Amino acid sequence: MDDLLTIAGKSYSSRLLVGTGKYKDFTETREAIVASGAQIVTVAIRRTNIGQDPKAPSLLDALPPSEFTYLPNTAGCYTAEDAVRTLRLARELLDDHKLVKLEVLGDPHTLFPNMPETLKAAQVLVKEGFEVMVYCADDPIQAKMLEDIGCVAVMPLASLIGSGMGILNPWNVQLVRDAVKVPVLVDAGVGTASDAAIAMELGCDGVLMNTAIALARDPVKMAGAMKKGIEAGREAFLAGRMPKKYYTASPSSPTSGLIGS
Repeated sequence: MDDLLTIAGKSYSSRLLVGTGKYKDFTETREAIVASGAQIVTVAIRRTNIGQDPKAPSLLDALPPSEFTYLPNTAGCYTAEDAVRTLRLARELLDDHKLVKLEVLGDPHTLFPNMPETLKAAQVLVKEGFEVMVYCADDPIQAKMLEDIGCVAVMPLASLIGSGMGILNPWNVQLVRDAVKVPVLVDAGVGTASDAAIAMELGCDGVLMNTAIALARDPVKMAGAMKKGIEAGREAFLAGRMPKKYYTASPSSPTSGLIGS
């Protein structure tokens, strides 16, 4: 495939990134992620065992790093200091792994990003050699600030984490996309395959999701649907949609040259 997603110098054929939380067990986690076609998987270092507890089942056994690119994240962190500490731990657990997802939350009710703390953490992490993908507000100014710091991707929320409300402000997502040159991936709020397709039709480079798959009635089937939604949306974006023509009808078949006329 020529149309690859490139992040921090590495290319991927899938533009769908999938989280590893909220599944009933690691077996279902693997089945869903395989069905999604995702090559990058996120893992909450504070909530998922990847070696912190040698006596408990490890996600590394279900999803070996030889098969998937891990994206450790700072879910549950509310300060820059906590986020930086968490990702330093991830680097140790994953043998000097550098690609990470930064998220610093503002409060436990909305899980909206705390942007001042996010910017502060990003500066520290980039200086320490991390390749930082960052969960952020759908604000083009702050997205550009993150790019200028050296983040390798910006990830504006579509709506609140776990809400399944879809993309509530597509105009802001497009403004973010136009403001930066690094990849833009919608993160948070996707509920179903049409939401994923819309994100891709807007020109986003990818979508990250977890709850929409993990809490579906059939997570494995939903993972497959999301894969198709991502692919359809990307193809539609590349194809270029027809212009909208308000108040003007246009027949599918030409009116000139009708038989018998």
